[in-house]
Amino acid sequence: MPINSFENYPMSWRPLIDKTQKPIYQALARQLEQDILNGVLLPGTKLPPQRELADYLDLNLSTISKAFKVCELKGLLSAAVGSGTFVSYDALSNVYLLQDTKSKHLIEMGATLPDNASYEPLLLQLKSMLQDTDYQKWFGYGRSGENLWQKDAAIKLIRRGRFETTADHILFANGGQNAIAATLASLCQPGDRIGVDQHTYPGLKTVAAMLSVQIVPIKAENDEMSPTSFEYACKNENIKGIYLIPDYHNPTASFMSVKNRKMIAAIAKKYNQFIIEDASYHLLNKQPLPAVASFAPEQVIYIASLSKVLAPGLRLAYIAVPSQFKEKISKALYNLNITVSPLLAELAARTIVSNQLEVLIEGHRQQTILRNQLVNQYLADYTCQGDETGIFRWLLLPGKITGAEFETLAAQQGVQVYAAERFVVGNSCPERAVRVSVCAPKTIKELEQGLMILKRLLNDLT
Repeated sequence: MPINSFENYPMSWRPLIDKTQKPIYQALARQLEQDILNGVLLPGTKLPPQRELADYLDLNLSTISKAFKVCELKGLLSAAVGSGTFVSYDALSNVYLLQDTKSKHLIEMGATLPDNASYEPLLLQLKSMLQDTDYQKWFGYGRSGENLWQKDAAIKLIRRGRFETTADHILFANGGQNAIAATLASLCQPGDRIGVDQHTYPGLKTVAAMLSVQIVPIKAENDEMSPTSFEYACKNENIKGIYLIPDYHNPTASFMSVKNRKMIAAIAKKYNQFIIEDASYHLLNKQPLPAVASFAPEQVIYIASLSKVLAPGLRLAYIAVPSQFKEKISKALYNLNITVSPLLAELAARTIVSNQLEVLIEGHRQQTILRNQLVNQYLADYTCQGDETGIFRWLLLPGKITGAEFETLAAQQGVQVYAAERFVVGNSCPERAVRVSVCAPKTIKELEQGLMILKRLLNDLT
């Protein structure tokens, strides 16, 4: 029997398990996984201490520890010494179709990563910074007024995405997803609704769930958000704004036409809707289309990040914010403690204002084109949407196999891809498709190995 009474005791999780199911720790792990999937436990939720949970369930502490470990290895939980165990912020992306066993080595073709060509130049830039006589300031707190020239660097970067802004509109965030989190936290209340594409960035879904913001799928026409459907949502779905990835849309790799950008911007102005424009991939395009923000600068929060186009560890995003939203978003960035370290801000700014930025981007672009040529060669008999400069492709599957089934099948053969089910929103029907990351494999040889496996699996389905 439990030592303590839990009748009026607050607990973030009160699982009900059938103790006849053996082993019990696996039954408990399955229950935890299902509660995350079903929204009972939201990302960021702190779980009860293991001893407390063991007492509540009248189980041994080791049983609880084993169950937590199973879920931690699946990426569902994150533990911090002295702080406790939390539901991971990317748990919703990891939870579906998780297997009890995984291959020892998977060729990574799921995560959207640039190739690693920029690492050495960034290291050299960092070493140069540390030669400064006042290098200590990179390890202290950033102070307002010290980053004016860094804002000029941000303006230069954003200008490459066909949007003109000024220093008084620039805010810094510790990565694109954190910029999205601060924007939603400042502009939305729990229960508010925002519109998104029917397939969208999982990080947006995770943040929205954490903040209790409901995301509403808006129908597409020709692989881009329909202005007509957006206007319908403005009138009938009680949305406050929308989230867009106009260039190299994640996951479908599509581009929004200039015509639709103008129409979306006009509708946002007409109904006073905010737009979060995620420009994570805009630097990949040698001749980018005008940003949606250029047509409605007073409505659009424009987010330009560096991790997808330079290096994953360069966790920095520049946010061009309309005056009406700036104070709210600035306070959210501060209160959520997701502002940028001076070290990263300086490293990024120096890279941008030097000729290194253009050299690095062009190097990435050439490597990406080379890799996409291999994709076109191996998957020539299948529909694999995307531009030659994009770091991922959207592979439409033959036959009746679902994306989820194909992801599992590919993982069993040693390749990680991401199914449409990871990206689908609400009650939308997921496409029978998977996202294939072109630049995530460490080498060209590894990419070819992965493509050969995918081709063999696809051939077996036809």
